[in-house]
Amino acid sequence: MYKSQKITVIIPCLNEEQGIERVLNRMPDFVDETIVVDNGSTDRTSDVAKSLGAKVVREDVRGYGRAYKTGFAQATGDVIITLDGDHSYPPDAISYLLEAFLHLEVDFLNTSRFPVRERAAMSLKHKFGNLILSVAMSVLFLRWVRDSQSGMWVFKRSILKDMKLVSDGMAFSEEIKIEALKRVRFEEISIQYSSRLGEIKLNPWRDGFANLWFLVTKRFS
Repeated sequence: MYKSQKITVIIPCLNEEQGIERVLNRMPDFVDETIVVDNGSTDRTSDVAKSLGAKVVREDVRGYGRAYKTGFAQATGDVIITLDGDHSYPPDAISYLLEAFLHLEVDFLNTSRFPVRERAAMSLKHKFGNLILSVAMSVLFLRWVRDSQSGMWVFKRSILKDMKLVSDGMAFSEEIKIEALKRVRFEEISIQYSSRLGEIKLNPWRDGFANLWFLVTKRFS
């Protein structure tokens, strides 16, 4: 519990054996429920997560959004926090984010990885792609969002029931922010972003164009 709020952390994973151990070892003691959604890993991700006390849920249909939807269905906390299993987002910043979340009196708090303080954490190509997608989202939905692709969020579980989340892929990251912008109190705050551990799953060109097309169809559908 954190100030009378039950906290659930959800972590989607695909072959994150190396990173998930470091993430879970840095998880704050006040987190009531940690759910690792194993999205079809072929390594020891599930075994490592279970050994460190996480609840492991298997989702064999691949997809970033699909994994999150499965995790959301299992969550019981008042507040949900998300992050990746590759140790690129800081688990020990959760208390700082919760304090900001409560102080700002919002329903959805997005984290921005910018400015990226660790040069090796994000390539120039990825920075440029993120800028294009964030500007496109901001223009289409008339609200400036600095990091539309961030994967670390803090939000009230109760807002999920009113959201129309259709993406099963990488576009889910921007879709949940769009739904929050339309429906609830939304703010954004900067965090420290680090180099990931393990293999890279993102295909910059394929996923970038797919996400851009999703933004356009979401806006005009």
